[in-house]
Amino acid sequence: MTSDLLKSELPETDPFELFEHWFAEAQASEPNDPNAMALATASPDGAPSVRMVLLKGHGADGFVFYTNAESRKGSEIRANMQASLLFHWKSLRRQIRINGPLEEVSEAEADDYFHSRPRVSQIGSAASDQSRPLADRQDYVERIDALAAEHPDGNIPRPAHWTGFRLRPTQIEFWLDRPNRLHDRRQYSRASASDGWASTLLYP
Repeated sequence: MTSDLLKSELPETDPFELFEHWFAEAQASEPNDPNAMALATASPDGAPSVRMVLLKGHGADGFVFYTNAESRKGSEIRANMQASLLFHWKSLRRQIRINGPLEEVSEAEADDYFHSRPRVSQIGSAASDQSRPLADRQDYVERIDALAAEHPDGNIPRPAHWTGFRLRPTQIEFWLDRPNRLHDRRQYSRASASDGWASTLLYP
């Protein structure tokens, strides 16, 4: 066995620092949406659900995404304020799994992000009953047209149900592809957001 396979390439460092490093490399190499992440939630009776969303903020306080809180994921989140995230960057052969509790962002944060989006995206979100049945796509188009006509000056009010959530991680796992499936994994864990991190390597 060569020595380079025996040594871990995942340092014992602050997991947020390592995330920043990997995320910057993903932004430089991934052709589309390096901030795309799988978001897994569960219903009150434990039925799982997963979908792709976009990371819109991150730092030592957690990882932020935005959604319609009346959608399936929104209702599951409000019923069970726990979630998991997964980043998979195929070009880098890396992934990061993140688990922890969720909290809703402030109204000011939601307003700021909503109004930073292109006007057409604001209208599309405000006009959508996300996740609910749509009899005909023309119905949605007509809602969009009506909302655009109602607010010709460009100031689209943020719907009260359109908001964001911040996941405050209690566990972050970094996975690095290695030859012959001898992958490199390091897991960071803490009991709460105010605690320090403990880390350990995991068998692949």
